Amino acid sequence: MTIRLLLADDQALVRGALAALLDLEPDLEVVAQVGRGDEVVDAARAARVDVALLDVEMPGLDGIGAAGALRQGYPQCRSLIVTTFGRPGYLRRALDAGASGFVVKDTPAEQLADAVRRVHAGLRVVDPDLAVESLTVGESPLTERERDVLLHAADGGTVAEIARAAFLSEGTVRNYLSSAIGKTGARTRAEAVRIAQDNGWL
Repeated sequence: MTIRLLLADDQALVRGALAALLDLEPDLEVVAQVGRGDEVVDAARAARVDVALLDVEMPGLDGIGAAGALRQGYPQCRSLIVTTFGRPGYLRRALDAGASGFVVKDTPAEQLADAVRRVHAGLRVVDPDLAVESLTVGESPLTERERDVLLHAADGGTVAEIARAAFLSEGTVRNYLSSAIGKTGARTRAEAVRIAQDNGWL
């Protein structure tokens, strides 16, 4: 039986290289490719995809969001996150969203193909180094609101701009920023954003 695959990555070169590698496997066939996360569900449904390989950072919808959308909109398709960004927070969020696996892009082709087969068989596949790091780092200390405010702060906006974007008062934004700075051990909000991004909490 051939396992039908979808590749979602905004870098066409990476997508093409992955497709070429996976198509060498006799039981794997890449039947769809997209460059945006918000195209994943429709493309998977149209091509009757068994496993979707999703990058984390994509326009429209990130890979973690796309994994969640697949679980809701086309649950017969399993998802495997394949990313450059091996961050512990990404791993936890991806699994919570419904992804069946998480591997980094420098995984050897043979191991990637095996990960696809295992995910298709209903197993969970996680990069072992990342799994250990995830246990060490632990869960994100940020609440959903603190995370939301930090995401807006990552664009470099003022408190007033963040307040407008997040539909909060300026005082509430300051409180969330202060709390996020304290929880990440940062000195400034820019440092809090960087720490949260490095850990995959944003």
